[in-house]
Amino acid sequence: MKDSVLIASGGMDSTTMLYDYKDRIALAISFDYGSNHNSREIPFARMHCERLGIKHIVISLAFFKEYFKSSLLEGADAIPEGNYDDDNMVSTVVPFRNGIMLSIAAGIAESNGLKYIMMANHGGDHAIYPDCRSEFVDAFDKAVQAGTYIGVRLLTPYTKWTKTDIARRGAELGIDYDETWSCYKGGDVHCGKCGTCTERREALREAGIQDSTEYADS
Repeated sequence: MKDSVLIASGGMDSTTMLYDYKDRIALAISFDYGSNHNSREIPFARMHCERLGIKHIVISLAFFKEYFKSSLLEGADAIPEGNYDDDNMVSTVVPFRNGIMLSIAAGIAESNGLKYIMMANHGGDHAIYPDCRSEFVDAFDKAVQAGTYIGVRLLTPYTKWTKTDIARRGAELGIDYDETWSCYKGGDVHCGKCGTCTERREALREAGIQDSTEYADS
């Protein structure tokens, strides 16, 4: 039954969720909030939705760049390189990004009679991004139920998964991760040095998946 809206970035996590829950996703939403990598991610999200016959829309959040502070919005040179951990990646936090996106998704879900909104946060995000943590997920789920007539719910089935768990599930689903984008710098190819590139490499390696991503440092 098609009962859900998915926030689809075009990265590894949401692409895996798109295929994993394709039988219940009625609509996928990508948000263009002016990050370095939006222009690389969103075409992949659109391509996968077209492949699966799932409606896909892009919503502009252009005001983020004017009012929000984050290295994701400041150009490739502002993105830290090194491990995907809280000390290194904290500058990439876009304040309450997921809360804003989920609120929009909830309104769209109710407008279309859909009961669920889905987000592909995972365990590796928790230390860095407050709006990926279990506490946020539980609180937002209660808020969106209370704030919608049809009692929209938030589903985040990967909350306790690792990135490697997600990669393994993607392999089971036959996903080609070359058709996803991770690099926060958003260049012509993955830089290979930023935290998200490092996380991507580690997840694919630990999942036993051959990594044929083109990295600038290779």
